[in-house]
Amino acid sequence: VGPVNIIVGSHVWIEDPGAAWIDGEVVKINGEEVHAHTTNGKTVVANIANVFPKDTEAPPGGVDDMTKLSYLHEPGVLNNLAMRYELNEIYTYTGNILIAVNPFQRLPHLYDTHMMEQYKGAGFGELSPHVFAIAEVAYRAMINEGKSNSILVSGESGAGKTETTKMLMRYLAYLGGRSGVEGRTVEQQVLESNPVLEAFGNAKTLRNNNSSRFGKFVELQFDNCGRISGAAVRTYLLERSRVCQISDPERNYHCFYLLCAAPPEEREKFKLGDPKLFHYLNQSKCYKLDGVDDTEEYLATRRAMDIVGISEEEQDAIFRVVAAILHLGNVNFAKGKEIDSSVLKDEKSRYHLDVCAELLRCDAKKMEDALIKRVMVTPEEVITRTLDPDSATGSRDALAKTIYSRLFDWLVDKINNSIGQDPNSKTIIGVLDIYGFESFKINSFEQFCINFTNEKLQQHFNQHVFKMEQEDYTKEEINWSYIEFVDNKDVLELIEKKPGGVIALLDEACMFPKSTHETFAQKLYQTFKNYKRFTKPKLSRTSFAISHYAGEVTYQADLFLDKNKDYVVAEHQDLLIASSDTFVAGLFPRLPEETSSKTKFSSIGSRFKLQLQSLMETLSSTEPHYIRCVKPNNVLKPAIFENVNVIQQLRCGGVLEAIRISCAGYPTKRTFYEFLNRFGVLAPEVLEGNYDDKVACKMLLDKIGLKGYELGKTKVFLRAGQMAELDARRAEVLGNAARRIQRQSRTFIACKEFRALRGAAIVLQSNCRGKLACNLYEEMRRQAAAVKIQKIFRRHIARESYLRIRHSTITVQTALRGMVARNEFRFRKQMKAATIIQARLRSHLTHSYYKQLQKAALSTQCGWRSRVARKELRTLKMAARDTGALREAKDKLEKRVEELTWRLQLEKRQRTELEEAKTQEYAKQQEALETMRLQVEEANAAVIREREAARKAIEEAPPVIKETPVLVEDTEKINSLTSEVEALKASLQAERQAAENLRKAFSEAEARNSELATELENATRKADQLHESVQRLEEKLSNSESEIQVLRQQALAISPTSRTMATRSKTMLLPRTPENGNYLNGGTKTTPDMTLAVREPESEEKPQKHLNEKQQENQDLLVKCISQNLGYNGDKPVAACVIYKCLLHWRSFEVERTSVFDRIIQTIATAIEVPDNNEVLAYWLSNSATLLLLLQRTLKATGAASLTPQRRRTTSASLFGRMSQGLRGSPQSAGLSFLNRQGLTKLDDLRQVEAKYPALLFKQQLTAFLEKIYGMIRDNLKKEISPLLGLCIQAPRTSRASLVKGRAQANAVAQQALIAHWQSIRKSLNSYLNLMKANNAPPFLVRKVFTQIFSFINVQLFNSLLLRRECCSFSNGEYVKAGLAELEQWCIEATDEYAGSAWDELRHIRQAVGFLVIHQKPKKTLDEITRELCPVLSIQQLYRISTMYWDDKYGTHSVSSDVIANMRVMMTEDSNNAVSSSFLLDDDSSIPFTVEDISKSMQQVDVNDIEPPQLIRENSGFGFLLTRKEGSTS
Repeated sequence: VGPVNIIVGSHVWIEDPGAAWIDGEVVKINGEEVHAHTTNGKTVVANIANVFPKDTEAPPGGVDDMTKLSYLHEPGVLNNLAMRYELNEIYTYTGNILIAVNPFQRLPHLYDTHMMEQYKGAGFGELSPHVFAIAEVAYRAMINEGKSNSILVSGESGAGKTETTKMLMRYLAYLGGRSGVEGRTVEQQVLESNPVLEAFGNAKTLRNNNSSRFGKFVELQFDNCGRISGAAVRTYLLERSRVCQISDPERNYHCFYLLCAAPPEEREKFKLGDPKLFHYLNQSKCYKLDGVDDTEEYLATRRAMDIVGISEEEQDAIFRVVAAILHLGNVNFAKGKEIDSSVLKDEKSRYHLDVCAELLRCDAKKMEDALIKRVMVTPEEVITRTLDPDSATGSRDALAKTIYSRLFDWLVDKINNSIGQDPNSKTIIGVLDIYGFESFKINSFEQFCINFTNEKLQQHFNQHVFKMEQEDYTKEEINWSYIEFVDNKDVLELIEKKPGGVIALLDEACMFPKSTHETFAQKLYQTFKNYKRFTKPKLSRTSFAISHYAGEVTYQADLFLDKNKDYVVAEHQDLLIASSDTFVAGLFPRLPEETSSKTKFSSIGSRFKLQLQSLMETLSSTEPHYIRCVKPNNVLKPAIFENVNVIQQLRCGGVLEAIRISCAGYPTKRTFYEFLNRFGVLAPEVLEGNYDDKVACKMLLDKIGLKGYELGKTKVFLRAGQMAELDARRAEVLGNAARRIQRQSRTFIACKEFRALRGAAIVLQSNCRGKLACNLYEEMRRQAAAVKIQKIFRRHIARESYLRIRHSTITVQTALRGMVARNEFRFRKQMKAATIIQARLRSHLTHSYYKQLQKAALSTQCGWRSRVARKELRTLKMAARDTGALREAKDKLEKRVEELTWRLQLEKRQRTELEEAKTQEYAKQQEALETMRLQVEEANAAVIREREAARKAIEEAPPVIKETPVLVEDTEKINSLTSEVEALKASLQAERQAAENLRKAFSEAEARNSELATELENATRKADQLHESVQRLEEKLSNSESEIQVLRQQALAISPTSRTMATRSKTMLLPRTPENGNYLNGGTKTTPDMTLAVREPESEEKPQKHLNEKQQENQDLLVKCISQNLGYNGDKPVAACVIYKCLLHWRSFEVERTSVFDRIIQTIATAIEVPDNNEVLAYWLSNSATLLLLLQRTLKATGAASLTPQRRRTTSASLFGRMSQGLRGSPQSAGLSFLNRQGLTKLDDLRQVEAKYPALLFKQQLTAFLEKIYGMIRDNLKKEISPLLGLCIQAPRTSRASLVKGRAQANAVAQQALIAHWQSIRKSLNSYLNLMKANNAPPFLVRKVFTQIFSFINVQLFNSLLLRRECCSFSNGEYVKAGLAELEQWCIEATDEYAGSAWDELRHIRQAVGFLVIHQKPKKTLDEITRELCPVLSIQQLYRISTMYWDDKYGTHSVSSDVIANMRVMMTEDSNNAVSSSFLLDDDSSIPFTVEDISKSMQQVDVNDIEPPQLIRENSGFGFLLTRKEGSTS
């Protein structure tokens, strides 16, 4: 039935012989004829039944699912595929069927890891169509339902089936990958087997140079966890007849030609030559393929065999069998002497037979007998009969096909064994790659078998499509029971029915020796004369035609019988089993039923049928998914879309058949929202009412009067033609609305013109009135100017008189006030001088008293310290009496050091006193000089002021005043002042002379001081040298003591009085504490009342054991303390500072073995075990960063130059060490205070130590934990905002009310809903920022966290934008832009200290959104877009956005077609230059900083002012934590 509602002005599709379908506009309808103007400028007349409506509102880039098309018909499908192919969108859905159009170019961005990550876990239809989506659906169905799935990839040769299969296996391996043998994955092993299978199973056909002549079903086996556990390659329906018969210009299997092109030594070994010399190859004139080097392919096949595990011996055996088949084909037969007998035709045949027997390792005579003789076993006797030449030739071909088939099966088994299979696997995903429907000018037995296979698969496909339709109807709960399903069961019965089918009749004909192709064809004509699907061509006696689902195909039956015969000859079996080659014998295992010497008939058609039945059983046990591959052109070049070619493939692929099934039911399905959005104009009152969407749709359809539709749960289902009827009514309503708008527009234009005329008249009148007013204003302005001039002149005269009187009065007042001020100045000057004299006197008295007290205090201190030093010296002398001459030398050196020390102290004190006295005297002279200079300057100024005042008074005095007294008085004043100035000058000269004397004295003092400083430096250098000498002597003394101790122990062991001596008092090894003046790990301390004795092992072990136990207790207490949250002291983390100070004090960095580092690391690891506790993570982020900073600036590798001399265990026991400790304890000491201030204190504050291996390992572990904590915080924030980002990329749908009214208000509500999601993101960002601020995390790390988070937001939003077409709209760009403004505001509030360059990380999504919301895109050039609008985006990304863009708000278009074409050219160049063409962004999850970065970015931490925690504050072992604080207090 032809389409309805085709009216004049309708846009339609009309059949065209060149372009298949062409669009046009109806200009005239005459009965059943339609006249239309096409887009190519022609006027076409067509029957209305062959005219289909065109959807003028279809998006310019097509739809990704063709079930969404308003008109689901053949031209609509073809046009949609063409539009998408033009935009490089090669994948399109038809329901759950994927149509893949071969692009004939590399598109690596569609198949990289980024794309796999996007489709992993995504629902079907959520992202753009892709082969990964089909694999994802199959995998998820297998995991969730526990049922095996299969993916059927079909299409004609060159459509890209093999590449699609590779992509499927790549994605399935990505989802459930497992490492295979030798590090290769199962998917890699399966793909590596492809070259071998292609060499032995592919051949050149009319349409493809590398056509698979067998079906391949790859089973990927999965375990219970969804991981690939094994794989198997199942092959079906190998085209065996091609081994013996080929037609021009096709070729035989590739392996034959590869072997003929092998290296010379290989060919010589197999006695091969040019392919033209062999009968199985020279039936066609095609021997080489364009662009293919058979020699290189042969070597590549050899390498592929190595990879799949075929040994060199097996490879030689394989190619030996292939060569034997070629030689076997050259064995020809002639008639023998007897009737129906045959013999070898000539010596050439004899040669090839011998070579064949040699290669197969068989006896040549037995092979000859097996080819020309048959043994028949009867109950009475065994009869041997000969075959005629034709039968012998058939026997030869049967042997060749059998050998090749068994060889191919062996290869498949070998490959499966190499890959490995899982016998325990319960679920599989199978990928079927099989040849598609074929229809040539000459179609033989091969095409018959192939089309029979496709009929079976089409039946399976139709059932699946109908099942999907049923599931959709059932899901929506609509009535579908009356829908008829058109099946192809009748065609299958015609072919495979038993008995009576084509295959059965062919087998029957093959079993009769006298049957010919004519008799076979006549049998077919008689049997199927009443079948609709079977027809007989008029001009042929041996051809027949079958009407398949894809169209009618005419088959030539001439070679059907020869190609179908496949005898299993017992003689052949016995011959090859007896081969001396184990490989050849293994190809033909002896079967129990074949032990008799009978010839069993077997046909290729029957085998084909059985294999096909096995394949269908396998597919029926799985859940199928379909991919239809399409070859867009026959020249195999990109950007060419041949409509006629594609439409034929759509028919052959069953896509149009699926559409017919859909059209039988409800081809048009629209959601309630979409339906109301499109057809709401037909019933505005329904939209204005507050109805449910389903109720509104029903009311609208009832008002229109449409019948036969169905309303589901979420969709409206329309019958074929109903969409066109609704569109016609909608067009009528919109046309009426357009005419009304035109009327209103014309009215508006007329009103506008009237208002313009009226406005012009008003303007003219205004100008005239304005001119008159200007004249009047000019007259009034002149009068006002004259009055103003008079007023200003009179005011000037009055002001001049007033100013003269005022100036005279001020002059008199100035003279009187100056005299009073001078008297007051003299009085104040005298008072100030008296005050200064009194202050100087009191200061002198007080300073003298202070110096006396200071001298007395210093004398007392020196006497007391001398007494203490002498006492200690006496003690040391008593302890060292027994050391002999070394002790005496040491005492002398110590005395020398004391003398030098006291000399240094005395010289330092004298120098200090001299400097203070000199400074005070110089300051006094400077003050006096400054005072006198000020007095002189004041006097000069006073004289000058008085002279000026007198001069002014004389000049301005009135004439009536007498001048004589004034002049006399002023002269007296001037004389007195002059004399005073002279006196001051003399005083100043005296003061200058005194200052010069003082300067000379100061220079002499400075020279003396420099000499004293030089002497002091020399004395200091001598003291250091003496100190080093003392240390060396102490070391020698220690060694001598050790030797003496050993000798005494030996003497005690020999002496009978050893027991008595052992009871003597022993030296006690005490830990050095602040009480005894030494460190904990110091040397020995001997009691004054005990003599030096021998230390035995017991007296040595007990103190050491006590020391270790004490250290262990301290470590336990430290670990217990840091396991708590110690908080912060200001902005410094307490835990990090306490750990650092303890490790530094314990000298843990310098020991070779310690457990404290491991315990600290274990404590940190235990604290962060809960990955979601961000409070704990932020706390340890701050502590670990601070501790790492301290370690970075303290530790250095062993062997480097040290900042301080290495500490020795005996240093503190030396005299210099005790003196240093004494000086530390009394910083008021004037003699050696410079040592304390400049040397030792600084070294305690920041000391670099030579770190041993445990310390360096601890630093590395701490670095790893810092990176781990950083990554956990960052990933927690990503996890928190990821669901929100999914809601932010697409704006909420506008409510139904906005379709009629209130659009602005509805958009505001929708925008508020979207902003709510962005505000949630902003809230999460603030939460983490405040958390890290509260824990004093380094701003450097905070910036890195938020920089990576914003990069993650950029990647997620940008990738979602490129993968989802509904997001690339104008309104959606506005929504996302508003959301990005929220993030920008957050960055401003967070400041650069914490946000850093986070806002710049959003550059991709910002520029993409900016491109979406700009107006007049068609006017933008490519240069403007790439340089100004979107400089960051690549050409691939711009192309993707430009082609996916659609304006749902104003209906504007994307960029111009010229820009799109230029983009495609640039993309092609990038592809040729091997430039990465991925348009997706990758999320960077690496750690973006190093230890050096932390060290440079963080400020120095002062650990001295840290208050110790309460837990360790009272413990004496941690007293060193309080030392600095106490020292500062004292």
